[in-house]
Amino acid sequence: MTPTLQSWIAGRWIGHSAGQTLRSAIDGRPVASTHTEALDFAEALEHARGTGLPGLMQLDFQQRAARLKALARFLGEHKESLYAVSAHTGATRSDSWVDIEGGIGTLFAYASLGSNELPSGNLVHEGPVLALGKGGGFAGTHILVPRGGVAVHINAFNFPVWGLLEKFAPSFLAAMPCIGKPATATSYLTEALCRLIDRSGILPLGSLQLVIGGTGDLLDRLEEPDVVTFTGSADTAARLRVNRNLVLRSIPFNAEADSLNAAILAPDVTPDDPEFDLFVKEVAREMTVKAGQKCTAIRRAIVPRQQVDAVAERLVARLKAIAIGDPSVEGVKMGALASHAQQSDVGDRVRSLRESAELLLGGGVPEAATLRGQGVGEGAFFSPTLLLARDPVGQPSVHDIEAFGPVSTLMAYDAGAAGDAAARDPAFIDGALALARKGRGSLVASLVTRTPAIAARAIPQAAAWHGRLLVLDRTAAVESTGHGSPLPGLKHGGPGRAGGGEELGGLRAVHHLLQRCAVQGSPTMLAAVTGEHVRGATVTESAVHPFRKHFEELAIGDSLLTHRRTVTEADIVAFGGISGDFFYMHFDELAARESAFGQRIAHGYFVLSAAAGLFVSPAPGPVLANYGLDTLRFVKPVGIGDTIQARLTAKRKIDRNKVDAQGRGQGVVAWDVEVTNQQGELVASYDILTLVAKKAA
Repeated sequence: MTPTLQSWIAGRWIGHSAGQTLRSAIDGRPVASTHTEALDFAEALEHARGTGLPGLMQLDFQQRAARLKALARFLGEHKESLYAVSAHTGATRSDSWVDIEGGIGTLFAYASLGSNELPSGNLVHEGPVLALGKGGGFAGTHILVPRGGVAVHINAFNFPVWGLLEKFAPSFLAAMPCIGKPATATSYLTEALCRLIDRSGILPLGSLQLVIGGTGDLLDRLEEPDVVTFTGSADTAARLRVNRNLVLRSIPFNAEADSLNAAILAPDVTPDDPEFDLFVKEVAREMTVKAGQKCTAIRRAIVPRQQVDAVAERLVARLKAIAIGDPSVEGVKMGALASHAQQSDVGDRVRSLRESAELLLGGGVPEAATLRGQGVGEGAFFSPTLLLARDPVGQPSVHDIEAFGPVSTLMAYDAGAAGDAAARDPAFIDGALALARKGRGSLVASLVTRTPAIAARAIPQAAAWHGRLLVLDRTAAVESTGHGSPLPGLKHGGPGRAGGGEELGGLRAVHHLLQRCAVQGSPTMLAAVTGEHVRGATVTESAVHPFRKHFEELAIGDSLLTHRRTVTEADIVAFGGISGDFFYMHFDELAARESAFGQRIAHGYFVLSAAAGLFVSPAPGPVLANYGLDTLRFVKPVGIGDTIQARLTAKRKIDRNKVDAQGRGQGVVAWDVEVTNQQGELVASYDILTLVAKKAA
């Protein structure tokens, strides 16, 4: 019996009556059915706000990061069950790897980002602190806090696992309970993912809910603190964006829409260059991975007119060699489209493209005899299809119609005569850039070149119309993740037709989901609000050196004002001898007098070292390691005879809830260091990062 998919709402699985039948993309057999039961979205939102949000806020950034890591490990241990279900979507093992391992990897990436970059509490001090008064008693800064709302994530059919997890991970870190709505065609894989997540018991109740089927009145019920993200077609994004409730309440709407991404072959590349084959391989790969069903796939391959035939010949030969069929059959490199509806849609769009471009290869459903596997004649297969627009300037449809499958159009641009050295002139790339712009904004574009000057001319122009740009040459190709691979650390999204939104991008994704607020007040009040020491705030001095205190004993504002040290000529000479730094400002009396400083000055790094000598506590203690400096600035010169003094203050504490090999707990402490001269003027400023032990249990 075909299973009926269920929605995961308010902590229970809902749905028993079968609705729409979802069929295998490989052989057309029924895989699952949606449910017919209507969902109560008021209940879903109440559960998210009343149960999910409090549960998330009981954890801090560090603890939520730890939950993400635990979930990633759990899913990694059970991923084979997801691969088994993913096969029904028409995906090959490598296609599923991008979706499943990519999603799990994104969880790991955000767990690491949260652990390493976010504080222990639920407030991010974005800074910097700005002095707003002359006397130092009034200042301002920026903070980021959880919005207190719900994130609704509406996803496309092509990445049922990654699509949800890449949105969920930063939302979870930002303490936003999520309601995920996958595209119906492949929702059976997202449901399998959510059942694993439910089984893990790792997430607080209400952190994640799943909608199978339509969203009903969900968007109409959202409130000001909520957010909506969408991945899918530009047309659907445009309709959702103008939802009356979203507009009236100014609810953020982030769209990542399909776009006519381009790959550009620069005029400096010849058929004898490695870059020529790199271009052909990249286009072929983006046409066939996930059967071309990627929002980042190359839809337009823009090449110099004199290279069109050579590119076409090599690309057609490569595409013809790709075995198509059931991915479980050995040797098959490309599977089916996700559904028969998708197969029909791609066919319609290819027919429209053929009205203004000539067909070089494919063009429709392949003959059953050419497919590998049993029963594949009933599958949703589509042949790799390559078209050619020799006059793309005069054929606007090739810059407007997207066939969301294994379809790409070669486009010619004028770039100097063949063999002409002038073709290497960076200005010849402008024709290709003009064609790329006709796509009206895209998620990604690639430039294949071997000339840095061409990249230097092209990338600043292209950046205005693309969310991400890949410059590919023989050096980068060794480690390149490819044109179509969004990475957690880099922004995913693009302007114009691509939706105008941003996802991923490291901590940017988390910050997008937090609320930014400017705060003004005295330094002491700002320190209390931000949980960080602010220059000018009240400090606490005691007989116990701050370096003698364990992590739990340290309080923000614990401070030490050191003894003083007068800098001598012997100090400068000795430091120069040790460091090998004999710069004239430190050793040439005559030249130094003629400089802006009017005298010989001490090395900046000597001042840094001397300050450390003033504030360290040399005996073994809770401070385990110094692993770096932040925000180092040498503010004023220190001359021979100047006297320096340092103030060390506990600025920030981060409890990462980790232990070392001996089982000792530890945390990170950032120390604010101010080095002043005999006039009380600041001469050096920086933060020291240390690992500090907790008390033995």
